[in-house]
Amino acid sequence: MNNKKKGKSISYARWGYVFIFPFFLVFAIFQLYPLITTVYYSFFEYFRSGLRFIGPRFVGLANYAEIFKADLPKYMGNTMIMWIAGFIPQIVISLILAAWFTDTRLRIKGKQFFKVVIYMPNLIMASAFAMLIFALFSDGGPINGILMNLGIIQQGHPIRFLASVLGTRSLVALMNFMMWFGNTTIMLMAAVMGIDPALFEAAELDGCNHKQIFFRITLPLIRPLLVYTLITSMIGGLQMFDVPQILTNGKGAPNRTSTTMIMYLNNHLFSKNYGMAGAVSVFLFVLCAIFCIIVYFSFNSETDESITGKHKKIKKGARK
Repeated sequence: MNNKKKGKSISYARWGYVFIFPFFLVFAIFQLYPLITTVYYSFFEYFRSGLRFIGPRFVGLANYAEIFKADLPKYMGNTMIMWIAGFIPQIVISLILAAWFTDTRLRIKGKQFFKVVIYMPNLIMASAFAMLIFALFSDGGPINGILMNLGIIQQGHPIRFLASVLGTRSLVALMNFMMWFGNTTIMLMAAVMGIDPALFEAAELDGCNHKQIFFRITLPLIRPLLVYTLITSMIGGLQMFDVPQILTNGKGAPNRTSTTMIMYLNNHLFSKNYGMAGAVSVFLFVLCAIFCIIVYFSFNSETDESITGKHKKIKKGARK
């Protein structure tokens, strides 16, 4: 009689499902269900009129047709203009600062201090930042006072920054730039520091200058993070709301030229027009997805072509 006990095999695979279950539960309740509900109501007429609700009544694609008649393309253009105006200087200055702070040959002192200072604006709430900019650039604000004292503008004739299209959009772009360039700089610095130093040393031995090293080595190797930065910034830009909302008191002045798509969505939510708000939300979701896919595959195709070209050169060299 065999008295040996057979060892039971312990399976730990099920514990993985136990640990990820809370995430999927929270995701289903707070993200998946609202998303499905938003898509559902976008096909219905459902709004409040006085103290009673109208609907829900199925109207098909009528809500989507209506949002394009209600200047949604104009608001999309406003959003893209203000995002691009803030993103271009953000990525350029972040790349320059990242290259400077990671270049050991420059021997910059106080790098940690500058990192903290650069990142500080990212910690300030957008509402506080918007109120600060509003106070600085108002008709009786410090900026106009300085310009008058310097004789650049006449006394009693302040520049009305928030009354012009260029002034309002420029201030929104300035705030977005100041709030996010520090975060972008820190991420790009981390990406550059992850490059093998031997590559830079080999380039220096070959006689490459700073410009050649930056464009031939640094930029190609940090391209994945640049794609990530572009996609996340684009999604955040399309969802721009708090800065122009506070700066223009929700009016998108002047003449709705600073009204963004989320501000337009918020107006429908405030008026309890759930059908139109759902249609705008779905359109914005699809727009973000399309832009992200275009950016992702555009950069990946360029990367694949460059890698293929390098392999061809290596094969030719081996044949010789």
